[in-house]
Amino acid sequence: MILQALDSYYERLKDAERIDIPLWGFSRQKIHFALLIDFTGNLIQVLDLRDIQGSKRIPRQLIVPEVVKRTSGPPKPNFLWDNSGYVLGADNKENPGRCRQAFEKFREFHHEIGIKPGDEGMAAVLRFLDSWQPEDAPELPHWDDIAGMNLVFRLDRDLQFIHERPAIQDAWLDHHRKNTTGVVATCLVSGAKKPIARLHPDIKGVRGAQVKGAAIVSFNLSAFKSYGKDQNFNAPVSEDITFNYTTALNHLLRFESRQRVQIGDATTVFWTERESPVEGFMRMILSPQDDSGDLKEVRDFLEAVRDGKKLPENIDDADMKFYILGLSPNASRLSVRFWHVSTVGDIVSKIDQHFKDLSIIKSYNNDPEFPAMWQLLRETAVQRKSENISPLLAGAVMRSILTGSEYPQSLLTAIVTRIRADQTLNYLRAAIIKACITRRNRINNKIMEVGMALNSETTDIGYRLGRLFALLEKAQSDAIPGANTTIKDRFFGSASATPRTVFPQLMRLAQHHIQKSEFGRVTDRSIEKVMDGIGEFPAHLNLEEQGMFALGYYHQRTTIFKKKTKEEE
Repeated sequence: MILQALDSYYERLKDAERIDIPLWGFSRQKIHFALLIDFTGNLIQVLDLRDIQGSKRIPRQLIVPEVVKRTSGPPKPNFLWDNSGYVLGADNKENPGRCRQAFEKFREFHHEIGIKPGDEGMAAVLRFLDSWQPEDAPELPHWDDIAGMNLVFRLDRDLQFIHERPAIQDAWLDHHRKNTTGVVATCLVSGAKKPIARLHPDIKGVRGAQVKGAAIVSFNLSAFKSYGKDQNFNAPVSEDITFNYTTALNHLLRFESRQRVQIGDATTVFWTERESPVEGFMRMILSPQDDSGDLKEVRDFLEAVRDGKKLPENIDDADMKFYILGLSPNASRLSVRFWHVSTVGDIVSKIDQHFKDLSIIKSYNNDPEFPAMWQLLRETAVQRKSENISPLLAGAVMRSILTGSEYPQSLLTAIVTRIRADQTLNYLRAAIIKACITRRNRINNKIMEVGMALNSETTDIGYRLGRLFALLEKAQSDAIPGANTTIKDRFFGSASATPRTVFPQLMRLAQHHIQKSEFGRVTDRSIEKVMDGIGEFPAHLNLEEQGMFALGYYHQRTTIFKKKTKEEE
């Protein structure tokens, strides 16, 4: 199912005019330098192809002949590009013999293919390889930058690279086609009898995997084999579909992709059956670590979803399939952490419900109306640092958003724990608590509804105690303006967990504050109203009641703050 969806995605990209995706027999690779040679094969100059981004030099992404799959054994060269060890026979590693062997293989391989083309560019490359001496490589200008990097060839006074010349590409494809495995079997993806790929190209861009890439489909030990079949013949996938799915996945995983996010330890990609802006929006909505900013198009989309307005025509295709794939590293392979198939309409409705569940009165006007997933998960982390976010929690929260299921219990636990640890209850933390409790109540058919703002009618004990704590704190701040330490700093954690041990003391203390305060009578009446719904202080509050305590405190504090602001104005 996954390979079939990726194969279809490749066919879609191949037909898109604005997307430059490699065709069969080619791949996109990072290229650092080009060797500029003349018609006689003399090296004129080494051209730096790297782009400058800030203080770094970034290799250029070029479409070149398909990368060879290297395993242990003799060197295997690429066609008309490779690292300096193959192209020049030298690098800065302490194995000159291996480099020399790689260079010889590189030269033999190009003579094998280059006999037929009759192209002046190919002839120049062959002359260069025949005359080049690997021991001269360290004498090249900026050799330390060149050593080990990927190189291509360019002919003097020619604007294109030599591997881009039509005659040479035809020769390469002819060679590539003749060197298929020759094993024909039923493809597991298409169901047709086709030549089967023995090895699958590496997938690059998954965080934590090997730099050279890793495979989804791979068999390398006898224990994995069956019926005497070697390597990937155990899971037969045709060569064309193998190329399509790996190329499409590498396109999604490229560094600048808007359809890739990191969710916990899973590198996650999204795509739709047909072109849709929703593909790009999901990065801003779900990414736990990417602060992509509040883009207007994303806000317009989310506001339209929230307000029930008609979506743009290219988005309002409810039946269009939506795919989500999460990959995580596993030694030299990749494991599928999660695979979710939905529709654009379903995803839009789930996003709508997610933000409705989060909706709560703001503390400040600049609080984000549609907080991204990275903003929410950061509130669960120690010191609010993204690197401290739990990978398992991130994946579980994403599943809850996309499937509409309960938010994980660990999310509410993490937020309540952080509030008790740092005595900070902000807009985002209150929104998370409200979302967790609201969704759980709805799924379990509980009548109690958690509102956006203060609910003075509810008799929920945790909520009432939170409101009471906020009023007691106000009494203290009115009596002792600018106090360095408040009851929140000292008692919030214990008051929310074991009210009976704390509140009697706080109530006695509040009487002194009310007597000293200019607004003591007003606060006293508010405390009395809240106390009417509290028979006795419970000995303990469970996790959900502690969440309601935090919500009651937040709602009451926000109401006090808004009222105070209006009076000052």
